Amino acid sequence: MATQAERREKTRTAIVRAAKRIFGERGFAATTMDDIAAGARVAKGAVYHHFPTKEALFEAVFEQASLELVSDLDRISRAEKDMLAAIAAGTQAYFSACSKGATGQIILRDGPAVLGWERWRDIDAKHFGGKFPRALAAAMDAGLIARQPVEPLARLLLGAVTEAAVACSTGQDIGKAGAEYARAFRSLLDALRVK
Repeated sequence: MATQAERREKTRTAIVRAAKRIFGERGFAATTMDDIAAGARVAKGAVYHHFPTKEALFEAVFEQASLELVSDLDRISRAEKDMLAAIAAGTQAYFSACSKGATGQIILRDGPAVLGWERWRDIDAKHFGGKFPRALAAAMDAGLIARQPVEPLARLLLGAVTEAAVACSTGQDIGKAGAEYARAFRSLLDALRVK
């Protein structure tokens, strides 16, 4: 027989899963807590028990979507021959994921608007954005790029990626735009390579 804590966690997981699907399909503004309760097959009171506001629930969904995205990107990046190639491949996959479907809606379209820019960046720094300083430091340690302060370089590159991802998510031909931005970003990384 499940304990009270296990039942609570099962309910919370069902709520977050339903909210992710519905936020991803409809967007934050068009989604109600009633929609989420129905999607999770729980009472509306159960949703409010776990999440006092729709924004709090969205933040949990954003964290989950970010965690899943970075897990996929890590898998793709690990297949590359060196750290700069891994950064390029992971970034291309980020463009692709954020330019379509639920991931793009949650991460790029609603994320900054619902959470606010600062909170959006704080959460991103724990996931995708947090990978940049570590990856660049590893590339410097491997002699792929010249030693320099990591933080400014990471912020500049992440800013470029974020701007490109937003542009991809709102463009007419998302796949084509993502491929073009990925090629341009790879050129930026290649320019950093020690010759």
